[in-house]
Amino acid sequence: MPERPLVWLLSAYRSESHASWVNWLSNQQDRPVRLRIFELPGRYFRWRIRGNPLSWMVEFRDALQQEQPHHILATSMVDIATIKGLHPELAGIPVTLYFHENQFAYPVGDRQHSSIDPQMVQLYGALTSERCLFNSRFNLESMLEGVTELLRKLPDAIPDHVVDELRAKSSVLPVAVDTVNTDTIPAQPGTMPMILWNHRWEYDKRPDRFEAVLDTLANRGVDFQLALLGPRPEKVPGELSAIREKHAARIVADGMVPRAEYETLLKRARVVISTADHEFQGLSMIEAVSAGAMPVVPDALCYREQYPGRFRYSPGNIDDATDRVCDALQENSAVDISRWTASHTGELWRNLMMYFSLPVGAIEDTNGTAAWDFYTG
Repeated sequence: MPERPLVWLLSAYRSESHASWVNWLSNQQDRPVRLRIFELPGRYFRWRIRGNPLSWMVEFRDALQQEQPHHILATSMVDIATIKGLHPELAGIPVTLYFHENQFAYPVGDRQHSSIDPQMVQLYGALTSERCLFNSRFNLESMLEGVTELLRKLPDAIPDHVVDELRAKSSVLPVAVDTVNTDTIPAQPGTMPMILWNHRWEYDKRPDRFEAVLDTLANRGVDFQLALLGPRPEKVPGELSAIREKHAARIVADGMVPRAEYETLLKRARVVISTADHEFQGLSMIEAVSAGAMPVVPDALCYREQYPGRFRYSPGNIDDATDRVCDALQENSAVDISRWTASHTGELWRNLMMYFSLPVGAIEDTNGTAAWDFYTG
């Protein structure tokens, strides 16, 4: 029996969502391809997005002496254009570029300097690749809008139809999210309703708005408990310190907890809230809602694709967000998020892997649609 084709999976920044994606793919037992995984740690963002071809240079040379890949699946932080230039053996290998995020719609923090370097890495990578996959329609459209805006600013010698070329090879395929098996978690009847935060404590998630919503709830006399989860930097964010001080009696969990405890808290949560300025898929929200929590999210970003209008508030409007939380605290009906979980997207990823296993240049018979496209597959 011939060996399955080899696919190189390149992830240049192993952060939470990227790691979840790699782990899920590598754990699939029925893949029609073999995966060889190359990853770099999720730190030093500016260096990672510009330096990954250098960091991997020797490792790739050694790997190519053993076996050439049949296909490359790379995250959008991988400088695939430079990698193909450094390794001529890869020049003809087809590439699928996967966008967990795009640097055209990523908010710049106060301590960061604005630079088009990350955008150019992603633009050249997209043009070099055979196909581009995005984890949400918002991600895809904001990328194309950003490219359009960038090209308008460049002084001269810009080719026509760049955005049309990118759109023609772009599809949506979300990260597969495994749902929480709440059947194995004991119920805790009679407890006070709990609000869950399970995001990074960083500027783009706007914990300052979360703090303001909690303060407004308290001023309205609403009873609630709090679970403060999600990764946080070594230096405690000011918003987290303030919440700990003002809402100490309400806090039932604070920090990164073991998986079993995390899933118990997801089942216990009545509401899971996002106050983010940026979100391209929102894996932690999907997990919590799959466990039964009511979502409260901005009426923007990827959330418009995922949650009914009654759970979405005007972005940045604290009173509106607080009203939605109050409504959600009283609601018990489940929100169907199954389309965004592995029960649906897992099959699409298997279809994509099947396509990777076809001979180079083969055309898949899909009646005009891509079998891995979330919206048409």
